[in-house]
Formats: sequence, C-alpha cells, structure tokens
Amino acid sequence: MGHRCFISFKTEDKEYKRIIQEDLKIDMIDHSLDEAINSEDENHIMRKIREDYLSTSTVTIHLIGNRTNENLGWEEQKFIKRELQASLYHGVGNTQNGILGVVLPSMYNQVFGGSYTCVTCGNNHNSVYINDNTVIKEFSYNYFIPNNKCSWSEDDRYCVLVKWSDFENSPETYIDQAFNKRSHPISEQTKVRP
Repeated sequence: MGHRCFISFKTEDKEYKRIIQEDLKIDMIDHSLDEAINSEDENHIMRKIREDYLSTSTVTIHLIGNRTNENLGWEEQKFIKRELQASLYHGVGNTQNGILGVVLPSMYNQVFGGSYTCVTCGNNHNSVYINDNTVIKEFSYNYFIPNNKCSWSEDDRYCVLVKWSDFENSPETYIDQAFNKRSHPISEQTKVRP
C-alpha cells in the first residue's frame, strides 16, 4: 500500500515534481506551498502548513537541486524550510513525516564524493556532502544527527537520501524507507529548527 506524499521543491525543479506525479504513479498529495501565509507568527504559520498542506501525508519528498541550499538565505528558502520544519514536527493532531531527500542529477557531483579510508577507525566510508552548500539545515541536521562517531549508519539518520535515478527506478522502496523512520528510535532525536 502506498504512503501519501507531499513534495517540497523549488520552482526550478518543478519538472521533476511533474514526473513524480504523472509518470511514477505515486500516491500523492498535490499541495505545494506556493503563496505566503499572511502572518508574522511562526507558530501560526507552522500550524497552517501542517493543517492545510501536510495533515494527510506521511512522507515528504524533498527535491535537492541547485537552489535548495542554506547559503541562499532565509528569504530564498523560507517555503522549503517551513515545509521541512512542519514535516518534522510531532505534536497533537500531527505526526512527524518521514523525509526523503531526492538528489537531482545536477547535484550528484556536489553531494556524492566517493569513498575514503577513515583515519579514526580505518574503515571505508562514503563521502556525502550534505551541508549548507547543498541543502538546508533542516535536512542536513536530521541526516547527520550528532552522534560522536566517525560515521553514520542508516540507523543514525532520520532523513533518507537517494539519487534521482535510483528513486525513479523504485520510488516505493525509498518512500517506504522514509516512512519506516517515523517509528524508528532515531525519530526521537530529530530537530524541527536546527
């Protein structure tokens, strides 16, 4: 059975959103936050996003493209930051969404850096550049949740990360993986506003 998904994306990447909705046949909630909620009250804005856009979804698909990084600043990123904050929020009448980060092809080389031998443990680790240059803090913190180790296993991360090409081949696999994080112990260590 499919999980209902909300897509968090930048306008520049709307063609990928269209492919997900029309070609991949995923159970979708087609609510995108494309106009401002008229309020200065952050808690009110979060509540409105959760109630009006996210209340019936369980997984947020976050498209990671050239314009989804923290370094572009609050004004540029306020919609996707609020969408991820609302997705991560766990409270009365609202359960936390799983977060699936889908790295778009233009970002492969910036995010995936191959493997290296760790000087701390001597094992091979993959270089994954999830930081302010590639994503917003709401994603990076919950992907690399502080753990005082030299690396992160899948159990150490709340956010799930996948290349577009892998997602396109098997979307439900990765959506299920993100959905299952909601009941995983790591869900207790997420941060809504890192």
